[in-house]
Amino acid sequence: MNDFVQYAPTEVVFGREMEKLAGKQVRKWNGTRVMIVFGGSSAKKSGLLDRVEGSLTDAGVEYVEFGGVKPNPRLAYAEEGVKIAAAAGVDFILAVGGGSAIDTAKAIAHGTANPGKDLWDIWTLKTPLEKTLPVGVILTIPAAGSEMSNSAVLTNEAEQRKVGLSSDLNRVKFAIMNPELAFTLPRWQLICGIADIMMHTMERYFIEGIKCDLTDEIAEGLLRTVIANGRLVVKTVIANGCLDVKNETVIANGRLVVNDETDYDAMAEIMWASSISHNGLTGDGRGGDFSVHKIGHALSAAYDATHGASLTAVWGSWARYLYADAPKRFARYARNVWGVTEENDLLAAEAGIQKTVDYFREIGLPVSLAELLPGKDLSDEVLNHLAAAATLNDTVKLSRIRPLGQKEIFEILKAAM
Repeated sequence: MNDFVQYAPTEVVFGREMEKLAGKQVRKWNGTRVMIVFGGSSAKKSGLLDRVEGSLTDAGVEYVEFGGVKPNPRLAYAEEGVKIAAAAGVDFILAVGGGSAIDTAKAIAHGTANPGKDLWDIWTLKTPLEKTLPVGVILTIPAAGSEMSNSAVLTNEAEQRKVGLSSDLNRVKFAIMNPELAFTLPRWQLICGIADIMMHTMERYFIEGIKCDLTDEIAEGLLRTVIANGRLVVKTVIANGCLDVKNETVIANGRLVVNDETDYDAMAEIMWASSISHNGLTGDGRGGDFSVHKIGHALSAAYDATHGASLTAVWGSWARYLYADAPKRFARYARNVWGVTEENDLLAAEAGIQKTVDYFREIGLPVSLAELLPGKDLSDEVLNHLAAAATLNDTVKLSRIRPLGQKEIFEILKAAM
């Protein structure tokens, strides 16, 4: 087992209607004037924003709204938020939503606490990040795990770069998680979230030659839990509006309205897994790889592809490119996560990879670049440009299984066609 530091100081407030405690939670961290960072109109239409703002008012906390966050959170929008927060004298940032809202909130917190410093310079470590504003989260989308992680991402549209920043100053003070809030998710967001949760653990799992029995058991149990409960939730979400008679679940416009405990429990498992998958526990003593994420970030930056889908589109080709370099890890994954009984490690590894790809396809995710980006130019020149972006023009080697440069990433992308 390698040396590690486990630090996950976020207070989790989990359960039904817990968003009504937002005001008390902000007050606990001495917040008096809050910027609420959220995405589209769903937070307002669902009544969630009203409940949150009512809770803040009851606690004597003033607030300003900053809505309109988009997927693949944008640098320019975060910079706009910094200006508004500074002008309003904000001392606390509250994210209402999923990873994009949370990461935008973290960026606004960093920028507001460091007036006069360029946010992109902070994000790319040209300027040291030494202070920030406190951030809280009301989670609506189980996916990114940003509610308990030390990481966040921003997309610089001008440079077509999506960059992650890891810092303990990215740790939020509290995360309120009510699984019922995820019932309003469009099916696409839900399934992309399931993929992202799985990837956060798998990106830590396949590094060979390190003995971490407890960490491995946590990782494998989390993956089995997400796979099983993902099936339970996804099968009730049917597009175009209908009644799922078997589950007695009313479906309208591809959105889910659940009226039984089983579905609540399934969503609760997925929401909790979202946090555990990215708070460090599934990689303690092993570390991370995140090479698939680097490829996915290049795709998202170039095409605004949904993050989870950008990962599933290339994971199969990535795994097939590398499994022979870590056959025991891939075989263990196949046996302990998917129940593969094949004794030969290479054959078991192949079966586990195929089962993973089949699962992504089963729940409706793309498993190739052609499915992710239909009709787009995916010539060798374009793929090579994406490979260059993922490896910073071949100056960075990806993967701790085997070093992957621009040439190798191009070959993975080519195989993902």
